[in-house]
Amino acid sequence: MQVNSEPTTRQSPPGPAGPEPLSPKAGAAVVGHQLSAGDAEKAAALRKMKLLALGLLIAMAVVFVFAFALQKEYPWLQYVRAAAEGGMVGALADWFAVTALFKYPMGIKIPHTAIIPRRKDQIGASLGEFVETNFLSEQVVQDKLASVNVARKAGQWLAGPGGAERVAKEGAAVIRGAFKVLNDDDVQAVIEGMVRKHLLAPPWGPPVGRMAERIFADGHHHKLVDLLVDRAADWVDDNHETISRLVSDRSPTWVPQFVDGLVGDKVYVEILKFTRAVQSDPNHQVRQQIDKYLNDLAQDLQHDPAMIARAEDIKAQVLGDPEVRELASRTWGTMKSALLSAVDDPDSELTVRFKAAVRDFGSRLVNDAELAGKVNAWIGDAAGYLMRTYRSDIAGVITDTVARWDAEETSQKIELQVGKDLQFIRINGTVVGSLAGLVIFSAAHLVFG
Repeated sequence: MQVNSEPTTRQSPPGPAGPEPLSPKAGAAVVGHQLSAGDAEKAAALRKMKLLALGLLIAMAVVFVFAFALQKEYPWLQYVRAAAEGGMVGALADWFAVTALFKYPMGIKIPHTAIIPRRKDQIGASLGEFVETNFLSEQVVQDKLASVNVARKAGQWLAGPGGAERVAKEGAAVIRGAFKVLNDDDVQAVIEGMVRKHLLAPPWGPPVGRMAERIFADGHHHKLVDLLVDRAADWVDDNHETISRLVSDRSPTWVPQFVDGLVGDKVYVEILKFTRAVQSDPNHQVRQQIDKYLNDLAQDLQHDPAMIARAEDIKAQVLGDPEVRELASRTWGTMKSALLSAVDDPDSELTVRFKAAVRDFGSRLVNDAELAGKVNAWIGDAAGYLMRTYRSDIAGVITDTVARWDAEETSQKIELQVGKDLQFIRINGTVVGSLAGLVIFSAAHLVFG
């Protein structure tokens, strides 16, 4: 099983004389993993410390042998023997204690040894609980965020060189990725559904009538009426022959032609006078009738069932099923093409404005203490909510990860991280044992002679 923690070393059970040093290849790989540069250094340091501790034990053993053999000839060697004897005892005892953490000493299943391999699940659970209680506390996280002043730091980065460009670049990547993931047919179906729900389903008559009523009440339609009257007057003025011909074509055949001409001219003059009068008089009766007609139309669109039904018929003719589908397709295609073109062009108006907005927001976070305070409060509240809701799940990652580790591999991983320091226990045990042996022997010799 592979675990993404630091790789460790494998050791053979120590012999009676003490633990075997790590082989040159020890720590080079753990369950098929390649050591990183940092872990290789740790493995090398661990090997050196184990060799040093073993060397001290061997040195004490050699000193003990010579001192024991020569102590009758040289009585002062009794003190050396006692010191070496205590050093060996201390070295072996601390070797046993350190080894018992990671494996069975000399392969013998002594009770309460190989603590880490046997209790790795409990260790993982305890570690997860410790992290959850002491590091994932809502108050701890909020206090840390408050001391960091996230809003100000974020504002400095956004307002500084490269911040807005990075946000724009990442945002463009998100948009491109979203367009790749989104299905065009699905998006068009959503747009079509929104058009039907918000544009086609509600009746058009009442809202159009209310809008027209406000427009007519404020007189905004008068410019359009003026334009129509002006165009009508200009047309009459430029079409004398057309009007005369229309009159002549509709007169009886028995009427003399010169009479048709006189009547046509008379009609033309009257029509021209009429249009000029409407054009020049803002309160002309025709204008008033137009206003009345438009106001009545606005009221009928709101309250007359027959007029509302006619408006619905017009809506159905204008926006039938094919038209709605085409509108949805055209809308999505236009939006997609425009956005992709904009995000791919660093000099597009959208990108330039977006960067400017990001920089402006960053400057406001730096200079506006009230805004920064609100943002920090929002971040703190969000972090607090996450801790309240998910801290057990977050800490559970530690417990679950350790539970998936192989027992032996877990032991090796931990030994690689802390083994070097633990070897100092063996070294200190050797030194302290030597001093203790010397002191005890000296005190006994002093008391009993």
